[in-house]
Amino acid sequence: MLVRWLIAAIHLLAYGFALASILRRTWALRRATVPAALRSLFRADSRWGISALVLLVTGVMRVFGGYEKGADYYLHEPLFHIKMTLLVIILILEVPSMLALMRWRAAIRKGVAPDLRKARSYARYSVIQTILLVLMVFAATGMARGVGLPAGMV
Repeated sequence: MLVRWLIAAIHLLAYGFALASILRRTWALRRATVPAALRSLFRADSRWGISALVLLVTGVMRVFGGYEKGADYYLHEPLFHIKMTLLVIILILEVPSMLALMRWRAAIRKGVAPDLRKARSYARYSVIQTILLVLMVFAATGMARGVGLPAGMV
């Protein structure tokens, strides 16, 4: 019971940290016009990555680890499918930003100025990811309350 509670709490807290991190990354991407501005961007991006990893690990533990209702429940829950679709879209949107930030980090390590012309585009992707992350929270809380399930299945 205690482990189940802790995993759920960590999962929920990770949403908050993910939201704060991606908002900070969006802000930093909008201001990334010179290499000196990248330090806060890299920090925010690392925090976003760590919080996303915690979300994924605790989510998998909750679905398949026997700590919650079990995979059978989740795999038959429409809001779970919506939540996973939103996650896939977030991950797809993350690829261009992630690759650019890897290139920028490598350029900084080499002492070369990175090409920051697409930073604002990546900021727009982050805005979309933020909205999708919030929608994931709505799907998760709906699942927790049995929204959309027939009576007796909650």
